[in-house]
Amino acid sequence: MDEPVSSVAQRLRRRPRRVEAVIQAVLFASGLLSILVTIGIVYELAKGAWGFFTHPLWEDTNKALAADVAPEDTLLPVTEAGRDIPPGAVVQIEDEIMQVVAVPDPTHLQVQRGLRGTRATAHRAGLDLFLESRVSLVEFFTHTRWVPQTGDFGILPLVNATLMVSLIAMLVALPLGLAMAIYLSEYASPRMAQVLKPVLEILAGVPTVVYGYFALTFVTPLLRRLLGADVVEIYNMASAGIVVGILVTPLVASMSEDALRAVPNSLREAAYALGATKLETALQVVVPAAFSGLAAAFIVAVSRAIGETMIVALAAGAGPNFTFNPFKAAETMTGHIVRISGGDLSYDSIDYNSIFAIGLVLFVMTLGLNLLSQRIVARFREEYR
Repeated sequence: MDEPVSSVAQRLRRRPRRVEAVIQAVLFASGLLSILVTIGIVYELAKGAWGFFTHPLWEDTNKALAADVAPEDTLLPVTEAGRDIPPGAVVQIEDEIMQVVAVPDPTHLQVQRGLRGTRATAHRAGLDLFLESRVSLVEFFTHTRWVPQTGDFGILPLVNATLMVSLIAMLVALPLGLAMAIYLSEYASPRMAQVLKPVLEILAGVPTVVYGYFALTFVTPLLRRLLGADVVEIYNMASAGIVVGILVTPLVASMSEDALRAVPNSLREAAYALGATKLETALQVVVPAAFSGLAAAFIVAVSRAIGETMIVALAAGAGPNFTFNPFKAAETMTGHIVRISGGDLSYDSIDYNSIFAIGLVLFVMTLGLNLLSQRIVARFREEYR
């Protein structure tokens, strides 16, 4: 007797699988958590950076009170020398903040006293006037001095040192990593690959602080012996860049090997059939076919080098310096963040908030590199059927 259609449909209906539902929920929660963490990081960086750009700076105008001032006085006698103060400017004398309403003549300022919760008090002759200013985006991205004590906040020295260290690192890591990847994927026997892969993983697992002391105690003395102590400073970008390159070499090698192994063997066999050698096949067939994966590996390595902290903090230098000489000391963005955050800074001060502005620039740089990596992979990906 034929089974009713309804009972067949009931029997073939998908049964609920509670374990799979739980796993799916956990995976969804993990993805959502990662998104929320990223949003939280961006929010904190943006909030701190906003505080940095809106925090007032008090610059000495080299003007001083020419006579004693009572709390009720609104016409301030000032010295003629010094910086011009325009109407609408905010000035500070001792702890009192006031706004300039008018400038009747070069030796007098008409002001509104006791702004922003400060109290109008008496001031004696000779006290300096300080003019309020803020860090502008133009100054932040174009000036070549980073000296918070004098109100100079040009990020170019930190960016320049970061890019120079990363460039030196890539000059070390990319050739070595690609050569390792080609050897492991094209030349090494399975037994040799089983030996070399764990060695690379051990190299990648060494704490970065150990690499930092290796750069400071081995690479720097070696460079000083080879090039001269008068050429290579004790703290320099070259030794930091070389060791950062050693650090990211396993990353380049691992990702590049995966990209090379993804190339179908049919391409290799076709090259061999046409008389190509193993080296010609590797360099002229396999490497171009894996270009998208290799480019992604290189960009991820650059992003990792830019974000490296302990090596540059220990070996590159502890002061911003706008120089293109790799043998000079210069501080990177990450090194500066480590040094400043470990100091005695008051919360919500402009020095403290500058850490978040630098961190936001660093985040945008690495995010841009990751987006570029995805675009390159999508643009040059080869599909083999």
